[in-house]
Amino acid sequence: MKILLINGSPRKDSNTEAALNEVAKSLNEENIETEIISIKNDVKGCMACNGCYKLGKCVIDDIVNEVAEKFKTADGIVVGSPTYYASTNGTVISFLDRLFYSASYDLGMKVGAAVCTARRAGTDTNFDVINKYFTISNMVVVGSQYWNNAFGRLPGEAKNDEEGMQTMRHLGKNIAFVVKCINDGKAKYKINFNEEHKMTNFMR
Repeated sequence: MKILLINGSPRKDSNTEAALNEVAKSLNEENIETEIISIKNDVKGCMACNGCYKLGKCVIDDIVNEVAEKFKTADGIVVGSPTYYASTNGTVISFLDRLFYSASYDLGMKVGAAVCTARRAGTDTNFDVINKYFTISNMVVVGSQYWNNAFGRLPGEAKNDEEGMQTMRHLGKNIAFVVKCINDGKAKYKINFNEEHKMTNFMR
């Protein structure tokens, strides 16, 4: 079992990285393999060209395609983003737009979780934006004892946010539990969606 953790902060030793490290530590304690991937600032936005439908991957061959290959076999993904102007880092949005738009495989029953950091405010919107990628993809969203937030301004300062770090540890434990339950359930139960996917427009 493996969980990918996406670090959407461009800063070295960032608060987002500190929060993700705490999640990963809890996952590792539960014998879940983890990989933290930093996406930096070099991700272009989606062009909605639909080229991925033909290629089976994004036409822009960068870290998005690298992560997509790993995501295919992973049990879930944790997306960490700093909060800029009361919402998600623009690089993270570009990354997620292309990752989820171009994914040519079933994401159903994979686990998803958002981790948000900020100096003071705006994490609620950040949290909501990231979670929408999971809920449109038949994924299972995992929460914690509080919203998955940690607070700090200077690099690594979030480590001093005792509640935030505890929330991250609790999140890791919850993810591990849910992933194990899903894997056990897949061996015993099968969800059969036999309906053709209907796509309708509001304007005709």
